[in-house]
Amino acid sequence: MPTASEKRLPALPPLNALRALDALARCGSLRTAASDLGVVPGAVRLQLAGLEEHFGIALLSRQGGRVTLNPAGQRLADAVGVAFAIISRAAEEAVSQGLRVRLRVGVPVPMAAAWFVPRLPRMLTDMKALEIDIVPIAVTLSLTDAPDIDVMIVGGEYRPLPDIDATMFLDDEFGPVISPGLTMPAEAGVADMAELDALVPRNVGYLWDDWFRESGNTPVRFRRRIEFEDLTLSVAAAKAGLGVTIAPRASIEAELASGVLVAPFGFVRRPAGFRICCRIADRDHKPIAALRSWLVAEGRSSARSEEKLLT
Repeated sequence: MPTASEKRLPALPPLNALRALDALARCGSLRTAASDLGVVPGAVRLQLAGLEEHFGIALLSRQGGRVTLNPAGQRLADAVGVAFAIISRAAEEAVSQGLRVRLRVGVPVPMAAAWFVPRLPRMLTDMKALEIDIVPIAVTLSLTDAPDIDVMIVGGEYRPLPDIDATMFLDDEFGPVISPGLTMPAEAGVADMAELDALVPRNVGYLWDDWFRESGNTPVRFRRRIEFEDLTLSVAAAKAGLGVTIAPRASIEAELASGVLVAPFGFVRRPAGFRICCRIADRDHKPIAALRSWLVAEGRSSARSEEKLLT
């Protein structure tokens, strides 16, 4: 059996009656409230009278044909307005959750840390229906061998298989970088790197050979070679002044901007560039197409910014 206190609690009034009360509070008159609700004024008056009957108290002040809320009605209307706002937000969140799509995006760690993640807040703001899980990947990983990844960001060394769609969105430039505190001749040339230690990332060890070949410079016989497991570690060693490493520009964007690293001999551009890759069957999937368009636009913006810095 219900307790005495439970018996004293009134049942909730009809929702339409509460909507009428809220409309009157917001609009200030029966006529405007009726227009807001899309009904005739008499319907609002009837709902409000039913609400007073439900609670057994007066909620309205009636003077010269004008109907307004009395203090009790205003307090109730304030509470109803807050409740409606909470319900509205919850409904919006429920609907938007149902429309959100989660993409698992594979990104090589240096590119993820230096270029992709710093842009992620803007990316998610511009594409509110999209949720992105960033999956750190090795630069040698193939999308064909990663069934749990929807999209992959790859550099110029990647050769997609025929069943993979690849769209370039950013120039892939790479070159030697050192700490500005590292001692080198004032007018240093490429040959002067022979006085330095080469910091070689094993996972992209071919970058040194590629750079010498594509830049047209004669390969240097370094003082010694120090190998690291991956590019992230070789870049960290370069920042510490241990020697000279080779790195894609997009992977050291922040270090170059802050002056922690410098590129004394510039960068060489790879024709393929950084690409967004997906399976052919998923190419026209709306979330993937939206991410592709965003990256292409961002790549153009980055290119324009770099051109301004050079002019």
